[in-house]
Amino acid sequence: MYFDGYDGYGYRGASFEQRYQCFSASFIDKPHIETGDRIIMPPSALDRLASLQIDYPMLFELRNDDAERVSHCGVLEFVAEEGRIYMPYWMMENMLLQEGDLLHVKNVTLPKGTYVKLQPHTKDFLDISNPKAILETTLRNFSCLTTGGSIMVAYNNKKYYIDIVETKPSNAISIIETDCEVDFAPPLDYKEPEKPTAPIRGREQVAEAPAEEAEPKFSAFTGTGRRLDGKSSSHQSQPISSARSSEEKLSGATSRHGPPQQSAGSSSVNGTRQAQGKLVFGQNANQNPKGTSKEATKETEQEQPEKEVPKFQPFSGKRYSLRG
Repeated sequence: MYFDGYDGYGYRGASFEQRYQCFSASFIDKPHIETGDRIIMPPSALDRLASLQIDYPMLFELRNDDAERVSHCGVLEFVAEEGRIYMPYWMMENMLLQEGDLLHVKNVTLPKGTYVKLQPHTKDFLDISNPKAILETTLRNFSCLTTGGSIMVAYNNKKYYIDIVETKPSNAISIIETDCEVDFAPPLDYKEPEKPTAPIRGREQVAEAPAEEAEPKFSAFTGTGRRLDGKSSSHQSQPISSARSSEEKLSGATSRHGPPQQSAGSSSVNGTRQAQGKLVFGQNANQNPKGTSKEATKETEQEQPEKEVPKFQPFSGKRYSLRG
């Protein structure tokens, strides 16, 4: 039965239920209670609990009726002033309590836990060298866990908050002297790495493929020719493919019949090339420039074959002495 009065701090019924003003650990010289979930209650509560047939260890349900928040805790000492309880500040934050707010406290019996699933608030908790050992050491200061609540783990001058996602066999369990399986959910700020997406060959890419194949291929030396004397030339050079085919024919003829003989047709071609303003290395290189230009002009106009020109003979020029 619930009793709402403070006069004489009396209790009614066969169970323990009472309202207390709650304060954080900063109002009492016991800062170590911040590392667990145990509260400090007045001596009158111990007297009432001792007269009842309750199960040990003593566990309590904490309820904030204004915010509709519920949690569970244990008791550390019975040395608080009458009408007051002292609790960890992180528990007050979870239950949306301010200093001096009224809190409903009720004695309960919880089953021993067999499974709990935890979810850190940040990824920093996973960066600890051995988070499992740190968590195991911290939970020794806790007496129970509630689904939907949170706990605080203090390590290396830093506070890590962890949500209680799931508990078994009930929504509130006792973790005192019990073997409990612990599982972790991804942290709240965890983001999965983006997987590289393979390019999909769609209709647009398929349509672009024929357009690329239809583009003309590059042909070297297909520009217009320029004369060395500055005169205009209407001749355009042939693609490199035709030049290669002619060279292959000439090389084939040379391999079968030996060195090529200078004919009237070849001399006419040479004359034509010289008339077009191109440099010719070989047999026609030693001809008189004036005669060559005249012959080339005549051959271009009349297209008559040239006479055979003697072969090139090396070291046939004049000799000069370095002595002077």
